Amino acid sequence: MFLNSETGVYRGYKSENFVFEGRNCTVVFPGKEREDKKWIWRAEFLGAFDSVDTDMLSKGYALAYISVSDMYGNPESIEIMKKFHCFMTGHGFCEKTVIFGFSRGGLYACNFALKYPDAVAALYLDAPVLDIKSWPGGMGKGAGAAREFKECLSLYGLDENTVCDFRKNPSDRLEELCSLGIPVALVAGDSDRVVPYGENGVLLENVYRKGGGDLLCIVKPGCDHHPHSLSDPSPVSAFLRARY
Repeated sequence: MFLNSETGVYRGYKSENFVFEGRNCTVVFPGKEREDKKWIWRAEFLGAFDSVDTDMLSKGYALAYISVSDMYGNPESIEIMKKFHCFMTGHGFCEKTVIFGFSRGGLYACNFALKYPDAVAALYLDAPVLDIKSWPGGMGKGAGAAREFKECLSLYGLDENTVCDFRKNPSDRLEELCSLGIPVALVAGDSDRVVPYGENGVLLENVYRKGGGDLLCIVKPGCDHHPHSLSDPSPVSAFLRARY
């Protein structure tokens, strides 16, 4: 379907792997495609803890991915994602998609939804990073990641002082996200030592509950950052399919 692509197999489904805008991409096709050509989009970590991904594939949704790794959801990465979205819709896929934001993928998923809400039907956020001060910064209760934080600051044009006044994290714009009417499925562990829930997911949970947002929230008792997702993907999958 795509020019210069290589055919592969992903969890038993046909995939096509190709390069777009200098970035590695994968599109996985369900066994029986939906006529409306709806699709889900992994913002990061394709193939990791993918029980919901594969369940959606089994229901006829295509799965897409473009590698914008190590960009931490910065503005440049969001514009690359927009070009990929135009590429997908240009190939007949549905205008709206559901973005899966796992861990640092939460930065990409939320920032894209805030910039291009008309392209997003819903979000699935799993142990999401919503504040770069929390991760990779480690400026709260989490351990942080020094190399990644230095890289992240450079990409955002910040330093360890100016980041304290940075107000363009997803965590700073959750009321806006809620007001856009974008449904969110949120899954996280309450004992996450890498991306503490109290500094990230719970902020979204509180804003959505207060603002009457469309939210599925599943907090896993005693769970650290891993494992992501759920052994039974049906609650998340059903929530997403009911809205898309």
